[in-house]
This record gives sequence, C-alpha cells and structure tokens, in this order.
Amino acid sequence: MQCPFCRFDETKVVDSRASQPHAIRRRRECLGCKRRFTTYEKIEESPLRVIKKDGSRVPFDRERIRVGLEKACYKRPVSDEQIEGIINSVEQEVYQGFDREIPSRDIGELVFGRLRDVDQVAFVRFASVYREFKDVNDFVEELEPMLRDVDRD
Repeated sequence: MQCPFCRFDETKVVDSRASQPHAIRRRRECLGCKRRFTTYEKIEESPLRVIKKDGSRVPFDRERIRVGLEKACYKRPVSDEQIEGIINSVEQEVYQGFDREIPSRDIGELVFGRLRDVDQVAFVRFASVYREFKDVNDFVEELEPMLRDVDRD
C-alpha cells in the first residue's frame, strides 16, 4: 500500500474492523513519514446479470425492485423500513443463490413471497403488473389461495 502523503511503499495496519456488509475499514500508518490514513477494502463481486423475459440481460439493480414495490405499496400502510427490508432480503438471497445470472421471474417470485406477508393488497398490485394479468379471471386465480387461507383462520 502506497502512502497518499509521501508515496512511500510500505505501511502497517494499525487497526481493522468491519464497516459495512462485505467491507473492512483499515487504519494504516506509513513507515516512511509516520502519518496515518484510512483505507476501505471491499469484496469485488462479479456483476450479477438479470435475464429478462425477452432474453436480454441487464445488470442487477436493487432500485428497480424498489420502484416496483413503491408503486405496489402506494397509499398502503407499508413503511419505508418494510420496503427496504424486502429489498435487502431479496438482494441477499439473489447474491447467495445465484452466481452470474438470474431470471427476472425468480426475482419476482422472491418479492412475491415477502410482500404477501407484509400487505396482501400491495401483493396483488405487484402481481398484476409482474404477471401481466389480462383480465379479472387472472386476479381471481391469484386471490383464491389467499382467500382459502383467510377462511381457515
């Protein structure tokens, strides 16, 4: 590691600690000028690609999930923290379960599972766009399992 002050090539690590998920903060001291500075090391992940319905591939973008969730949850009693929790959970599962590519359908299914438990109306809104409901029968098919669960309670 080169010192940013004097450009000397040798430093020593004084302190290390985790700072964010998958990142390490290191406090370093230059062995030449004795000044201290901080560096951050982050794991370089290979970019995950999403395979869209038309077969094209785009980089995974958690903000796209946020946009869809915010539209589905508009005027619903779903907090920003709940939305962020869903996004974090989906992102974590995507990166743990897939190496380089993931079909967009799989991401949608992960979101469905979490959104259904948070708000059923938002879930149906999300499903109607994601699954491209063509008519009322598509809505009924999606609602039937949820209605059966309500009848059991």
